[in-house]
Amino acid sequence: MSNELSTDAVDREILFHLRQDGRLTNVELAKRVGLTPPPCLRRVKRLEEAGVIAGYRAVLDPAALGRELEVLIDVEIYAQDRKSFEEFEGTVAAYEEVVEFRRMYGRPDYFLRVAVTDHAAYEAFLTGKLSGLPAVRRLESHLTMKKIKTDS
Repeated sequence: MSNELSTDAVDREILFHLRQDGRLTNVELAKRVGLTPPPCLRRVKRLEEAGVIAGYRAVLDPAALGRELEVLIDVEIYAQDRKSFEEFEGTVAAYEEVVEFRRMYGRPDYFLRVAVTDHAAYEAFLTGKLSGLPAVRRLESHLTMKKIKTDS
């Protein structure tokens, strides 16, 4: 038996609208999906309780925060033991510049998305923080030319 929640077309429509605007009132959401407010609210609560809706958040504009230079970084590390992995992950996850951090299968070992003010700030991050970590074997930076699609 699967733990997956069975969703129908109305649930998917609710999820679509909430992804577009998580601040929709229940009344407005109900109107958009063709329900009255009480059953719409019950569906949203069921989706939340099942973990399909994991939370609500604000999507920030990096340019408005002065962090419009985005760099994707592939990281390979020397470490093979759990303690070293955990120390590396704890350190990197705490860096304010890191906005996404993933452990990968195969190579690279990690993928980072970093948002900083400009090239000088990126150089300071790379040389002052990331490349100085003892576990780091290799770094490869990729500068974003243009965002085509983002789900966040």
